[in-house]
Amino acid sequence: MELGITFLIAGSLALFVMLPLLSRDQEGQGVLPVDVTPTADLKRRRLVVYENLQDLEFEYKAGKIAPEDYEALRNNYRAEAAGLMAASLEVERADAGEALIEREVAARRAERRQPPAPDYRCPKCGFENPLPVKFCGECGAALRPAKKKG
Repeated sequence: MELGITFLIAGSLALFVMLPLLSRDQEGQGVLPVDVTPTADLKRRRLVVYENLQDLEFEYKAGKIAPEDYEALRNNYRAEAAGLMAASLEVERADAGEALIEREVAARRAERRQPPAPDYRCPKCGFENPLPVKFCGECGAALRPAKKKG
């Protein structure tokens, strides 16, 4: 009896542990999304270079690296960090320019979607009437709505 309970518990624990490994992900659910934007990639790479520089400093101070090797590696890491910083600035400038362009395009599309409002200004007296009316509220003249020029 005790042996059966032991096997039952061991089997259920094994199934519990193996179930996530055997199940398939449904359309990537359950997996954290990876940010693969150019800005995020450059930032991640910069952080790696900074950590490498800190490790290099520590190992040099601990006496594990020769001074010549330290200088060469430090110069390489600094050059790589400078290149990544320049690339980040370029991407930020491009992103700002693209955002401005996208705003302009969206504004122009919105203008095109809205038909121009007719002008209900009385040609006789110049009174601006509320929309829509057929006769001027000030002088009673018949109005023909004219399209506004956009």
